[in-house]
Amino acid sequence: MTDPHDIDVLILGAGINGAGLFRDLCEQGASCVIADKGDFGGGTSAAPSRLIHGGIKYLETGELRLVAQSTYERNLLLRNAPHLVRPLPTVIPIFSWLRGIGPALRTLLGSTTAPRGRGAVLIKIGLAIYDLYGRRARVMPRHQLWSRARALREIPPLTPRIAAAGRYYDAMVTQPERLVWELLADGIRVNPAARALNYTTLQDTDGTTIRLTGPDGTLALRPRIVVNAAGPWIDRVNAALGAPSRLIGGTRGSHLLLDHPDLLAALNGRMLYFEADDGRICLVFDYLGRALVGSTDLRADDPDTVACDEAEVDYLLGALRGLLPGLRFGRDQIVYAYSGIRPLPASDAAMPGLISRDHSAPVAEPQGPRVWPILSLVGGKWTTFRGFAEEVADEVLARLSMSRRIGTASLAIGGGRDFPADPEVWANAVAARTGCAPDRARDLLDRYGTTAGPILAAEGPAPAMLADVAYSLAELDWLIRHERVRHLADLVMRRTAIAVTGRLTGRDLDRIAGLCARALDWDDTRRRQEIADTRAMLTGRHRLRMDQAASE
Repeated sequence: MTDPHDIDVLILGAGINGAGLFRDLCEQGASCVIADKGDFGGGTSAAPSRLIHGGIKYLETGELRLVAQSTYERNLLLRNAPHLVRPLPTVIPIFSWLRGIGPALRTLLGSTTAPRGRGAVLIKIGLAIYDLYGRRARVMPRHQLWSRARALREIPPLTPRIAAAGRYYDAMVTQPERLVWELLADGIRVNPAARALNYTTLQDTDGTTIRLTGPDGTLALRPRIVVNAAGPWIDRVNAALGAPSRLIGGTRGSHLLLDHPDLLAALNGRMLYFEADDGRICLVFDYLGRALVGSTDLRADDPDTVACDEAEVDYLLGALRGLLPGLRFGRDQIVYAYSGIRPLPASDAAMPGLISRDHSAPVAEPQGPRVWPILSLVGGKWTTFRGFAEEVADEVLARLSMSRRIGTASLAIGGGRDFPADPEVWANAVAARTGCAPDRARDLLDRYGTTAGPILAAEGPAPAMLADVAYSLAELDWLIRHERVRHLADLVMRRTAIAVTGRLTGRDLDRIAGLCARALDWDDTRRRQEIADTRAMLTGRHRLRMDQAASE
């Protein structure tokens, strides 16, 4: 163990909120360490609906400030991370004209048991307000209200029970886990003394020094401020820090990915954002060539064992059958499933959907032997991570007697830096320089943004490819060596989208494990164990069906 290091800030938890704060503080020159007990972005931040959205449903609970912030942050992300965040036209099927006005008023007045139900008049009002809040940094068209005839013409499999439909724009994030990594990498780039540690656990503390244990040994730190960004694990971390709390009352959200070409053809690049029979809002859209459907909203306590259960599968498939009776939906179409715990504030609300999605950062001031304050990042939406990080960074800087020297509202993220106005021109220029095919350059620009440049240079003109997915061996080797990969699952589940699309086969898993073994100096025993562990996780918790077993 080394002697204790004095630092300004220790962030515990490297999900989206922790990573956003890390980048912001690094930009301001604060000495900062971030640590996570798993991989970067491997917890709740890996299990969102993959939407970057303004939260239209929060209008009916009166969270107008949250909607205003969310629409603004959505618009910023479309500009700052164009390689990962893209516009998503969205259609809301409507089943009546007047339903829901009374319940919406009761909810706005504080009712926690008002039934759901949203008619065309209510949705029209909501979409108009949504457009109004989304006018700051607007980059997408305003809403439309479709007649029943147009809705059925645009999306023929829709149930004929609809009365109308609303169309508006939100956004999607193609690889949320990569966005987390790119925020961390940006922080390290501008502040090389900063450290980002994965697979690193809190060993103990005496109130002054905190000891962390990871793959490279034990690190002793004396922070001036501790930020608890552990998401659904916040209360456990606070207890370990000597500041017991009851801040989190999480709910489980599960999603399925389906192999369903007919559904994707009907969607034609749009998302259906619809009300299930129980009033829960569900969604389905084309995510990297699969139909992503979600989500459930159930009370849950243990984030370490969370998984999509059979009842949730029945619920999600049943919701699709009710909305799209002309299409077949069955378990045989499932290629992947995932689930996560939303780190919502502790609440006694009768319905999980009525728990606030807003964020807060309560402070446990120094007490007894503990000399540093603890700021806990509670709640929040994926979309609002930058704004949340900015608020907390300003609080941290004030406590450190430091001044903000750069804002992050217009700061590009990772491969969004120097993103070309004309991707085709960029692809042709890189192809001329590296010898790669222009189409390959465009594909990797979509995947990595301008980070694709050095990857394409490493690939060369004729890269060897995996057998079943469009990733090259040189591309994966570059990611392993440059993006803090420690386990096989890090690469297939978080640095890439190979697993989540359900296209990972046994032979490709075996080939990727060989790349990791060479780059990370694994022996054959370690390589076999990594294959076994990753395979068990993917085929068990995530319902991935590998059509060819990895070699043993």
